[in-house]
Amino acid sequence: MSTLVESRPGTHNGHMSSQVYEAPRQGLNARQLGTVDKLLRAGLEELRAVGHEDLTIRTVAHRAGVAPATAYTYLASKNHLFAELFWRHMTQLPPIDDGGGSPTERVQKVAHALVTWMDEEPALTAAVTPALLSSDPDVARLRLRIGTDLLERFEKGLGEASADPAVLEAIVLAYSGAVLQAGMGLIGYQEMATRLDPVIAVIMRGNS
Repeated sequence: MSTLVESRPGTHNGHMSSQVYEAPRQGLNARQLGTVDKLLRAGLEELRAVGHEDLTIRTVAHRAGVAPATAYTYLASKNHLFAELFWRHMTQLPPIDDGGGSPTERVQKVAHALVTWMDEEPALTAAVTPALLSSDPDVARLRLRIGTDLLERFEKGLGEASADPAVLEAIVLAYSGAVLQAGMGLIGYQEMATRLDPVIAVIMRGNS
């Protein structure tokens, strides 16, 4: 995932759906923002109810009481919806507490917090893993935003130990690989947190 955070999201070609995740969402009036909020809320409800494979933008629009054509104005695809929902969920994470404990312990704490957070919305987590691999430009820009936030969280956990960029790179790659394995059903999310602890400790040798 580290390759996802090498650059920040830049300007877009004006495509309306790309404006959905901008904060603040520039160019949208209060009514439009209300429509976006209804679609995202309905999207999460529909996802919880039927799962990511059976969900469609049309069924989300119906649940939201919005015309399908209107829904597609803001959401380019269901992968875009899943990425939007994941980003919205991610912005609700509490800030990283960078005080107390060794750098290794703080990074492990960041990893545990992220895993617990992902485990709170299993349907969304299952949906977003394949969605973020999409070539959809709206997804790609959200992927960068998500990746940047993830990197910054681990960087804050590292504190002064983040001086070596290879350490941060290794931690993010380890976490991303574990997320992918969990998304494929090879390990559970709580097991993932336990298995990440010794991996992070090895990476942090000489940097704690």
